[in-house]
This record gives sequence, structure tokens and C-alpha cells, in this order.
Amino acid sequence: MNKREWVALGAGLVLGTAGALYTYQRYAAHSSSGRGDLLEIMPADAGAVLFVELAELRTAPFVAQLYEWAPQPQPDEDYAQFLNETGFHYERDLDHLAIAFGKAGQDSTFFAVADGRFDRKKISGLAIKSGTVEKHAGREIFAIPESGGAKKIYFTFLGNERMAITDRDDLGQILSARKRSEDSTEWRVRFQRLAGSPVFAVIRQDAAPGAALSSQAPGGFRSPQLSTMLDQLQWITLAGKPENDRLRIVAEGECTSEETTRRAADLLNGVLVLAESGLNDAKTRRQLDPSLREAFLALLKGADVSKIDRGDTKSVRLAFEITPAFLESARRFSTGPPSAAPAKPAPGNAAHSSKGHT
Repeated sequence: MNKREWVALGAGLVLGTAGALYTYQRYAAHSSSGRGDLLEIMPADAGAVLFVELAELRTAPFVAQLYEWAPQPQPDEDYAQFLNETGFHYERDLDHLAIAFGKAGQDSTFFAVADGRFDRKKISGLAIKSGTVEKHAGREIFAIPESGGAKKIYFTFLGNERMAITDRDDLGQILSARKRSEDSTEWRVRFQRLAGSPVFAVIRQDAAPGAALSSQAPGGFRSPQLSTMLDQLQWITLAGKPENDRLRIVAEGECTSEETTRRAADLLNGVLVLAESGLNDAKTRRQLDPSLREAFLALLKGADVSKIDRGDTKSVRLAFEITPAFLESARRFSTGPPSAAPAKPAPGNAAHSSKGHT
């Protein structure tokens, strides 16, 4: 990858992370209780787990700025009907959300548990009207068809304030499945490390993040070296935490090989150097908005790559901050420069065009 491609890739990662955090802010809410036992319900064979706790995000000045800047989507017809019939608003009524992603054969699947304020009677009534219900181990499991598709979404109430939702047809078995203690412990250790972050994702090596990145990235942005390095990491975590008017993001890759973490640290430092060099390139200076360029430079200069030795495992960590200046520059860049006013005709042309008129 050349310098400009590294710069573009870095920009995409930063903006993508900010966009993801905005999405989480829209779809979750906070309650300090229940976080631990909700995460304990996640399947131990998951490839990745995403968790959101929103109270800190709602009150953070940074998220307020991001929310004001981002476009406000209008609810579609199906969701408007759901609001009308159940009275449930996810922006207001959802407290915690944990989602586990996995595989069933060749298909990607999800299993989610949500805590919040649900009108159980209304939601159950709407589900029965549009789908089916069956009993499993004393629980009512509802199946409703996805809008415009043959697949179904399955859910059940684990209590008046907790629901389990999945796109798999074996929800009852997922909830009753026994977990190997060593698998549960491995997930729990990572969850506990991220206890101070209201938004985080944990990815296990089974998910093959490097291969996924390589398959999704456009041809010009593929890096076999980066993909290979990612697939050598046994765990990857990504956490976001608002700190006053800025957002601190920490990404960490973990494995048992010190050599792998050393090479990963060298690669990340190389990316930062190349990105900064690309931003200082004369052509980039001419093409990139000056304020956006300065915001990227500030982000790169504030980024920190470090290594952590926990005994049995070694980690490489990348930490950086998204500041109000970066958000404002990105906002101006996304809206584009103001439209130029139509050029007035030159006096000579105006006089010429009036000839022949009476």
C-alpha cells in the first residue's frame, strides 16, 4: 500500500469507529446493574461479542456533539407501527445490549440479550398477531418473519425486563446449553478488563478477522501483511470511552507469542509513520482540506502503540483520541465546500447581450 492508501485507510477506520459509536448511542441505554450476568449469558462458542451500556454515552459532551452532527434517520413504517402498538422506544427504554456473533454452517448468526423496560403483554400480543409461539422448557418462544424475507426472528422473555433474541431456530437450546468452564473463563477475563468502557467488542481468533478484513477491503486497500498479523492474534478487543469532550479508543491484540506482538507493534508504528508522511506530502496538502489534515495529524501524533506482558499472554495496544476539532473538521469535509454564487456577467457581455432589444 502506498502513502495515500494508508492515509485513506486510517481515515476510514477512524470515521467508521465514530459512526459505530453513534449507532450504539442510538440503540442502547444504561443501567449499572445486570451488566455482568447479561454477559454471562453470551454463548461461549461465539466468534465475537459486542456490548453497549448507554448512560455514560448519553451524558458525554462528545456523544452529544456527535449526535447533533450525524443525520437523524426517520423511522420506517414497520418501526412506526411497532412504536404505536407496544409503546417501546429503544432510545429511551433500552438499558443494556449484548450481541454475540457466530456461525451456523456457512451462515452468520446472532444472539442478543437486552435489558430494558418492556410492555410484555403488548409485545407478546403483537408477536402472536404476526407470527407464532411455542413452549420450550417453560418459556414462550415467539417466531416472527423478517420484513420482506423468508427468515424468522425468535425471541423470548427471560424476565419482565430482559429479552433474548436470535435469528437461529434453536433459541431454547442456546439458553439451556452448558458451557465449558474454561471457555466461559476466557471470555469473562476479557469482559472484566473492559469493565470501565460503556462500549466494547471482543473478537476471538475463530472469527478470523484478518481474512474477513482482506475479503471486505477494496483491492487497493488490501494488506496481506496486516491480514496475516491479525489472524495470528488469539483475541482482539476494541473499546470506546468518552472523556469530557473527546472519545478515547483503545484497540488491543492478544496472543501467546512475544514475537507476534513485537511484529504487530512494528507494523502499527509503521502505519502511523506512513500516514503522517502521506499527510505531509505536497500533493496531499493541495488536495486535502487544511483543517481536516491538521485534525488527522493531531490524531496521529497523539496515538500511542505499546506492548503488554501479562505472563501467559502478550498484547499490543493502540490508543488514540477523537477530539471536537476532528469531529468539526470531518463535519465540514462531509458537507463539502459552500456552493459558489453564480458568476455575474461581465459588463461588456451584458452590454453586448442587450443589443437588439428595445
